[in-house]
Amino acid sequence: MAKKATAKKTEAPAVVAAEPVVAKKTKKSVVKREKRDARKEAAKTGPVTAKLVNVPTSPRKMRLVADLIRGVRVNKALNILKYEPKNGAAKLEKLLLSAIANWGNKNQDAKLEDAVLFVKDIWVDGGRQLKRLRPAPQGRAHRIRKRSNHVTLVVDSLSKIGAEVVTEEKETKE
Repeated sequence: MAKKATAKKTEAPAVVAAEPVVAKKTKKSVVKREKRDARKEAAKTGPVTAKLVNVPTSPRKMRLVADLIRGVRVNKALNILKYEPKNGAAKLEKLLLSAIANWGNKNQDAKLEDAVLFVKDIWVDGGRQLKRLRPAPQGRAHRIRKRSNHVTLVVDSLSKIGAEVVTEEKETKE
């Protein structure tokens, strides 16, 4: 039986030598670095975000204004915010101007007039709450929550998305 085992051992290296050589495995750190660099390159040409943090307005009131400009072209959104009487409109107008400036910094070779920017996405999250006490009858107190919010605005160009979207918008205007 020992001879059969040694015979198998001598045959096994001959089979392994005939198989193709497998490429060397790359390190995890190298793979992570390559993925990170690919993400950075993709971020250079994508949509642009601007954030507004701890705005002293309740999220519910800010969402009413944010819903007005979602999916609208930038010029129209600026006009809507300029003439909107609600308190959050002025803050969102400033945020939109900041997002446009961020887009300009990211795409220095493109002209703003040719880009046809629009508000791709906007969302309002609840921020921190200041908790205060208000005196109530018979020695009690009621809690008052002074709410704040965080707004995130995403601006993108219609020309990058494709000509199909541009033609659809032209048809809806007519």
